[in-house]
Amino acid sequence: MLELGATTADASADLIKDVTEANFMAEVVDASMTVPVIVDFWAPWCGPCKTLGPQLEAEVKRHKGRVRMVKVNVDENQMIAGQMRVQSIPTVYAFFQGQPVDGFQGAVPQSQIKQFVEKLAAMSGEDGGLAEALDAAEAMLTEGAAEDAAETFAAIIEEEPENAVAWGGLVRALLALPDLDRAEAELGRVPAAIANAAPVEAARAQLHLARQAASAGPLDDLRARVEADPADQQARFDYATALHAGGEVEAAIDQLLEAFRRDREWNDGAAKAQLITIFDALKPTDLIAQKGRRKLSSLIFS
Repeated sequence: MLELGATTADASADLIKDVTEANFMAEVVDASMTVPVIVDFWAPWCGPCKTLGPQLEAEVKRHKGRVRMVKVNVDENQMIAGQMRVQSIPTVYAFFQGQPVDGFQGAVPQSQIKQFVEKLAAMSGEDGGLAEALDAAEAMLTEGAAEDAAETFAAIIEEEPENAVAWGGLVRALLALPDLDRAEAELGRVPAAIANAAPVEAARAQLHLARQAASAGPLDDLRARVEADPADQQARFDYATALHAGGEVEAAIDQLLEAFRRDREWNDGAAKAQLITIFDALKPTDLIAQKGRRKLSSLIFS
């Protein structure tokens, strides 16, 4: 009996962990490549967290390894909370295949918690078939086989219509072809239940940026305009757009940060809105996005 108890405790410890900034990448992003990972942002002083946490843990344990959970104390890990834009607690995110795929804020009914965890457990599949297909599709996209990737993502969606990762991948593949009109049409077909999921939002942001890139002006001309008149906000904004269209993402972010520093209210806050769009289009773990978010936060609160 003692051996059995120890084994059970070890298994539970592997399914539910406390993580810090030092091991967040390994325990969340890397681990989610094989199984969905729930991230519970909490604090000791948060009353609703004390109810939600155990409810989530119970549901995770019930699925016996098909989904895992980590807990992040926001008081002790403020950088992670800031990068994930946690504005109130409890906040819960779910990662799969290295990306956020779902989430919610505040206390929710037990029935909703059960549904939330069940949907995540279903993503991993009994035999990992869908996960392997997603990996294969991502590999195709990375290797430049965008048409094959789009077909694979579409096939996954046929099997699992509410797979947010597959929908995001399909749109990204269509953007890579490039077929912006078809990408926009597919975004319009995304089920309402996952319309605001992170992979779908990221794909939507990428489509918006791709539309902008199609009308971006000549880079050298825009650079010259900014150098001639650094206070010309429209020229700087257009220059940033052209930089991003040319793949110079960090340089584009720097120009938009400078535009925000000079006049944060210009054109109804266009610089900040464009920065958020670029950040959303990048993975939450992207170092350029993380660096840009920190700089924007510093400017906002300075």
